[in-house]
Amino acid sequence: MSLPGLEEDLYRRMLVLRLAEEKVAALYPQQEMRSPVHLYIGQEAVAVGVCANLKPSDYALGSHRSHGAYLAQGGSLKAMFAELYGRRDGCASGRGGSMHMVDESVGFLGTSALVGGTIPMAVGAAWSARLRSTDSVAACFFGDAAVEEGVFTESLNLAALHRLPVLFVCENNLYATNTPLAPRQPPEASEIRRRGEPFGIPGVRLDGNDVLTMHAAAGKAVERARSGEGPTLLECMTYRWKGHVGPDSDIHLGYRTQQELDQWQARCPIAALEKRLDADAAKRIRTQVTKDVEEAAAYGKASGVPNPVEIGLEPSHA
Repeated sequence: MSLPGLEEDLYRRMLVLRLAEEKVAALYPQQEMRSPVHLYIGQEAVAVGVCANLKPSDYALGSHRSHGAYLAQGGSLKAMFAELYGRRDGCASGRGGSMHMVDESVGFLGTSALVGGTIPMAVGAAWSARLRSTDSVAACFFGDAAVEEGVFTESLNLAALHRLPVLFVCENNLYATNTPLAPRQPPEASEIRRRGEPFGIPGVRLDGNDVLTMHAAAGKAVERARSGEGPTLLECMTYRWKGHVGPDSDIHLGYRTQQELDQWQARCPIAALEKRLDADAAKRIRTQVTKDVEEAAAYGKASGVPNPVEIGLEPSHA
């Protein structure tokens, strides 16, 4: 049984992700954001459900589809927009762009354009927490394609060997770029949740569009990690509404159908939770989040450009 306060908080968190990325999608055709963007629209329940269980002293790391985990862990909305515009007030000082979000002040250690690149980094963060005798937990977000990288299996092995406090959060959105799972993996390997079994890592497949389910399952995994019982693998079934990259839907590419997209949009995680809320509360939250997103977008665009010396375009004479 969830509490109204929790539901409103999860709704607000998801709405920040959704409205921010809808704003990005609207602004991107103006060609002032020069970094490629991999939008998270449709998957909000995964990052929010997990990160709502984390503290600033915990760690989170993301993938190239980075905005969701960054914002869910408390990353600055203004700094995100500034980064997308390549400005000095961006979270990576305008150097990284969309695929390199970072905010160490809230425990968000970064994202990477390398598929699976942050999985071993999360294991390293968890090992660091263990060596320093803290109760910090590390959560790593990655797509279904990342489980095909060797570093995924290597990371599972090391995390299990040392019972490290890490959550492996697989956002299974059914496609690796434009290719579904079936042509890439044998049927026996179709349940990613089972990939941890050889190492004794428990795995669970979840409805990644149900934020309350995500929050409850992630909460158990976090507590398990924090109490020294080791890692958990969460396979979160979800779907990205936009294309692999950019603000379009990719329907014209032919690898998925409009019918499939419509079916998943009918299962919108935000709309589902909104039905549980008081209408006035939902309206109040949406009004405030809309205002925050508009202010952040304007802030990002108005921020100054980086110093050429700082980003290596000119030599330093210091």
